[in-house]
Amino acid sequence: MPSPPADPPNHDTPDGPALAAQVKAIAEELGFDDCRIAPAIEAPHADRFREWVEAKTYGDMEWLSRNVERRTDPRIVQPGAKAVIVLALNYYPGDPEPIRDDGQPRGRIARYSWNNDYHDLIVKKLKIFNEKLEALGGIQRYYTDTGPVLERDFASEAGMGWNGKSTVQIHRKLGTWFFLAELITTLDLPADERSPNYCGSCTRCMDNCPTNAITAPNKMDALRCISYLTIEHKGSIPEELRPMMGDRIYGCDRCLEVCPWNKFAKMSRDAFFHARKEIFDLSLRDMLALDDEQFRTIFSKSPIKRTKHPKFLRNVCVAVGNVGTSDDIPALKAAIERFNDPLINEHAEWAIEQIQQREKQ
Repeated sequence: MPSPPADPPNHDTPDGPALAAQVKAIAEELGFDDCRIAPAIEAPHADRFREWVEAKTYGDMEWLSRNVERRTDPRIVQPGAKAVIVLALNYYPGDPEPIRDDGQPRGRIARYSWNNDYHDLIVKKLKIFNEKLEALGGIQRYYTDTGPVLERDFASEAGMGWNGKSTVQIHRKLGTWFFLAELITTLDLPADERSPNYCGSCTRCMDNCPTNAITAPNKMDALRCISYLTIEHKGSIPEELRPMMGDRIYGCDRCLEVCPWNKFAKMSRDAFFHARKEIFDLSLRDMLALDDEQFRTIFSKSPIKRTKHPKFLRNVCVAVGNVGTSDDIPALKAAIERFNDPLINEHAEWAIEQIQQREKQ
């Protein structure tokens, strides 16, 4: 019996390279700074991630221990997936941080949170991107560090830079100051070439980590990382690590700041990421006086809000203990009286002791 005639070619559907060009044009139109494509395969570091989870080294980030197989294979997240579209968005707000002119110490905040929460901006862009890809016949799931995707693995597979010794992704043009986002798609897109690792013999990120959290090239002890301690950690900050935190109250940019690839970084074109005045108007002493309602109002659109009020004041107390003076002790005592929260009390009392010992010397 003769075979049925083949379907006529659909000239309306672009071939792989043409389709990839359309995808990258959409990314540029939406304001992304780079767009590259990885194959939808099991994440190259899937086995290392499973070992990391089995060793329970995730601390209070319990969500990382859930859905491990989904997290390591995008084809489970989006059935029929053929490609992962990886996007970069530059957030560099400039340098240095805004400073106060009254001499009062102010806490250091990671640059990505100098303004509003990046998730709000990027998810809006991803929603539009998804709609445009649906018009091309694709079915997608999209995320920006909120879903079950080992995104740095796919960034490296796509040639979106390489994973540095600090485990931070590094881009030849953007340096370290960029967010990653991805769309897992059923569109059959050709993958881009991987990028070489250009870290070479440089160990600046390892040498400059305040808490020695980078224990070896590409190995991070998350439980020592200041970003983990000030954002994800729920309880008391280990006493031996508190002095190493300095005046950092939310996150830590140190390994990013010292990376030599940042000599090519340029300020973000988007004012969404530039420093927000009301955040930098507050001294550490001002922050100690914030009640829960004031905290939620000031940081309502900021990623800082996710720390919650007691954890935020815990961080502020540590910073005051490290850089404050006897003039700050009344504010620490007032916080103990006013909030009577065990987490705040412990760190405020520690801060008072640190200031008193320092001023005796």
